[in-house]
Amino acid sequence: MDIPQRISRIREIAYNIWFSWQPETHQLFSLMDRQLWEEINHNPVKFLLYLYPKRLDEAAHNSVFLELYDHLVEKYDRYLHKKTWYQRQAPSPGLLVAYFSAELGIHESLPVYGGGLGVLAGDHCKSCENLGIPLVGVSILYKNGYFTQKIDHEGRQKAAYPETNFNEIPISVCRNQDGTPLILPVPIKESIIYVQVWCQIIGRTHIYLLDTDIPLNNPDDRKITKQLYGGNRDIRIAQEIVLGIGGVRALRKLGITPSVWHINEGHVAFLILERIREKIKEGASLQSALHEVKARTLFTTHTAVPAGHDLFPKDFVLSNLGQMVVQFAISCEAFLALGWDHEHQSFSMTQLAMKNAVRTNGVSKLHGEVSRKILNNDEITWITNGVHLPTWIAPEMSSLFAQYLGWDWMEDYTNQHRWKKIKLIPDQLLWQTHQTLKKKMISYVRYNLYQRLKRNLAPPSVILESLNKLNPETFTIGFARRFATYKRADLLLKDPDRLARLLNNPKQPVNIIFAGKAHPADHPGQEIIKRIWHLSQEKQFQGRIILAENYDIHLARYLLQGVDLWLNTPRRPMEACGTSGQKAALNGVINCSVPDGWWPEAFNGKNGFTIGGDQDFPNECIQDQEDERSLFHLLEQEIIPCYYNQKDHVPEQWICHMKENLISIPHYFNSERMVQDYYKKLYLPAFRGYN
Repeated sequence: MDIPQRISRIREIAYNIWFSWQPETHQLFSLMDRQLWEEINHNPVKFLLYLYPKRLDEAAHNSVFLELYDHLVEKYDRYLHKKTWYQRQAPSPGLLVAYFSAELGIHESLPVYGGGLGVLAGDHCKSCENLGIPLVGVSILYKNGYFTQKIDHEGRQKAAYPETNFNEIPISVCRNQDGTPLILPVPIKESIIYVQVWCQIIGRTHIYLLDTDIPLNNPDDRKITKQLYGGNRDIRIAQEIVLGIGGVRALRKLGITPSVWHINEGHVAFLILERIREKIKEGASLQSALHEVKARTLFTTHTAVPAGHDLFPKDFVLSNLGQMVVQFAISCEAFLALGWDHEHQSFSMTQLAMKNAVRTNGVSKLHGEVSRKILNNDEITWITNGVHLPTWIAPEMSSLFAQYLGWDWMEDYTNQHRWKKIKLIPDQLLWQTHQTLKKKMISYVRYNLYQRLKRNLAPPSVILESLNKLNPETFTIGFARRFATYKRADLLLKDPDRLARLLNNPKQPVNIIFAGKAHPADHPGQEIIKRIWHLSQEKQFQGRIILAENYDIHLARYLLQGVDLWLNTPRRPMEACGTSGQKAALNGVINCSVPDGWWPEAFNGKNGFTIGGDQDFPNECIQDQEDERSLFHLLEQEIIPCYYNQKDHVPEQWICHMKENLISIPHYFNSERMVQDYYKKLYLPAFRGYN
């Protein structure tokens, strides 16, 4: 791309993910071509490739553009050179955390994430960067990423895997000293797979992404890094070998020497075996190698569902890792014992990680308790997840906070005392801001819905009916997440007659917007999507039940910032944490959730609504019935009347809930607090303990 010298640093900013949480970035690129900026999903690298060169020349002579450009460059330089939180903590020389994750939801321009795990991992890396905690990330660069979703004219989910052009996204090839691409060998079965290494930059932090789609590999091996959570069992273990073993080798080749290794979910646990192999090769005994590796390793488990843990048959493991077994010079039984799960009689990636980590943690207080039971380990602790506030807060809400919390509030958002100033915001002003975000959300959802209905040849009358009932005066519920059955997206749909009365009350109408994907192999989850679609087509639900397709980070922002109520209905206690409600809360959106995951720690009786209680049930059927009854009662008797109890079009009691929500939740349930906890409770003790 040929960029005029006057604005040449726009390319540097485009390749640094720092741009993604700067409102000025969106303003800057929109000034050159707003339509293109929206069409390419806010990807600045692709934007610069497809922008008419004339637009760049015009921008270089536009005083408004140049003023904004200079401001952004100055802000960028100031950020890169500021003194960080970590530097003020009496930093520990030699500390460097290697953070391995099978998916990373950094930005919508790079679709290598499937859901909450990936987005949480992205927020983790961003906040470590913000605070200056020394960290490198390692993941896979999936050629086709996670699937894009389309809903056909019968409500069936259609999965497509469009290829990502790596030259159009903010990443670059890592190179050897002679300028050639960095490529390294990884043994799988009796073969050698070659892995190319790419780099993504977040501020000063580097994320390394591994790719097998290169000419050195045969066609089958090139497909290893094709899809996230795609393919069969052979592809799954090959991906995990590439990530765990190849990831360690990549860092070594780059001259990077981590002192702490953080395993984010069991998918990446093979990094333990590679590090043990290194020690044995250096002359250490197996026991000595195990001790040294364990002392530096931390493991975070993210699932409270037993089926969420990777299990492999013993012969399958020995076949894929045969070359490593030979180098360990131990029996097959001793090798398998490193990760053996006696209950399931299988090799478990979770057990491999947990047995060989000095500390294991869940991701909420309740999840820590559940994990101790299902993993039979009393030493499991917890650190509750949080979200990267600069990424998820709406610019309009951020500007409002700047007026009343102070212009520098973004530098101090873990300070609980500062958030008490939320009370100073006039009700009318807070409501106007929320309504502005709601209108933006409705506009985007209408566009999403119109595109699907038009593609599926829906009658014009159906299109109009569906679009017209979406308006900012109507109470709007959002439910958006992965459509796994335990998340119970259909909890309200079990009594359609009662739901119809609820949604179509002429004095207090209600809309529900659903969004989410079901894994292509999850047929029950796809059936839930189909059921929601069928209901949305019935006359009594047209325009009241909305199914938005292709849920991703971009769509999530609109929903999380613009709905009135964020609904969360997992079957307790199967939700490890859940962070979408935290993102909604920091935008003033009220949560209504079962007491699962993070919500029991957050709910104080005034900042949202809780469905049911924390009692145990004889079976899932009774539990679902009780939670359904509780949810309908809450909506009918408390939530909806509270919203519609308005004076001069301002719901005063509802705004009291909004303010209490803002005072009590964002200061704690953010990823800066989260990674500070990781640093103080896990990273630093592991680093000092080993030394």
